[in-house]
Amino acid sequence: MRITGWGASDVGRKRHHNEDSLLCNNELSLFAVADGMGGHLGGERASRMAVEILEREIEKARSEGLLTVPVGELPPGEPHPIRALLRRAVIEADRNIYETAMANPALAGMGTTLTVMLFAGNQLHMGHVGDSRAYLYRDGRARQLTEDHSWIQEQVRAGLISPEEAKESRFRNIITRSVGFEPSVEPDLAAMAVQAGDCFVLCSDGLSNYLSSDELGQVLTGHFYRDVAKVFVDLANDRGGDDNVTCLVVYAGNEQ
Repeated sequence: MRITGWGASDVGRKRHHNEDSLLCNNELSLFAVADGMGGHLGGERASRMAVEILEREIEKARSEGLLTVPVGELPPGEPHPIRALLRRAVIEADRNIYETAMANPALAGMGTTLTVMLFAGNQLHMGHVGDSRAYLYRDGRARQLTEDHSWIQEQVRAGLISPEEAKESRFRNIITRSVGFEPSVEPDLAAMAVQAGDCFVLCSDGLSNYLSSDELGQVLTGHFYRDVAKVFVDLANDRGGDDNVTCLVVYAGNEQ
């Protein structure tokens, strides 16, 4: 299977600095979005560190042959080693960011979301912390693959507010889990089989705050995938652009 990604990032209409970072490594089939927090110095630093450490750890794992273990060769019920690899990479990023902030008062309180996709064979492995999102577009429909680590999502899950109310809440940007803000973090981890023709979207909340899953699918239906990341960024800016907006579009095609 051939995996190809395209990315775009923009400061938006209201911010002066872009605290988002993206990773689009087609050679490694590795893709990630990080949305930094902690002021423009801290946010930029944290998100950049997260994607750089992630890329370094996955590159090291590839050199050690850890990305090429076929699922069929694993004992029944045993998780793929990539699952543990992604967890270690996120924890390593968290530790480095936290220690950097502790050593520099100007960076105190910095952290970042991190949502990552790593493709190996016909499998997608995901790691997720924060409220950036991953979506799957298949058979003409888009659905969210990640769950936000946010205060407002906890209220929805508890049945205290409706999803419609959550979209309008002024508290929707309060996240409950991030990379680097605390000395340790536990990422959500998941894996799924990939079909040829699948398309995936990774984005910061600068896009997801403006776009429903149904609208996301409609945009993907009407454009070439290589152009869609820029289309999404422009759409978020046209609708207000209150935040930095970052997007990756990843297509799984047949080998040629």
